[in-house]
Amino acid sequence: MRSAAALLLLLPLLAGAEPATLIRATDLKKDPATDAASVAPLAEGAKVDATERKGGWTLVKTESGASGWVKMLMLRYAGAGAAKQGDSGAAQLFNVARTGTSGTQVTTGVRGLDAEQLANARPNPGELAKMERFSSNRDAAAQFAASGRLESKTIDYPAP
Repeated sequence: MRSAAALLLLLPLLAGAEPATLIRATDLKKDPATDAASVAPLAEGAKVDATERKGGWTLVKTESGASGWVKMLMLRYAGAGAAKQGDSGAAQLFNVARTGTSGTQVTTGVRGLDAEQLANARPNPGELAKMERFSSNRDAAAQFAASGRLESKTIDYPAP
């Protein structure tokens, strides 16, 4: 009977739900993508439970019960020394990387495309057109520089 009670107490830890706070206001997205439909706006400081990670996105559940994706860098997890009131600290055993006042560093990496994604890659003319809107030509760059009173300078490469 005791082992069943212990298992019930550990279920939230095993499920992977981890309390977090939004460090900036953002939109809760339906899918893990910048151009996905927004489910709801989330305020800075909103409390969420992080459950799953996909690339640079984290699936969260809000206090109101809404579920969706936010960029993982928008989340701050409780510091290693910041146990909740009444918390036994058992959750800290499962926390590998933390940020905040604990002094620990977290490095986040998102891998590139996998073999299947590369094999099934298709051109996307719409995204290319979006990218081309950010390009500039020599005349526009010169006009921009002149408006900021920037001057061209030639600098020799250092000797090897």
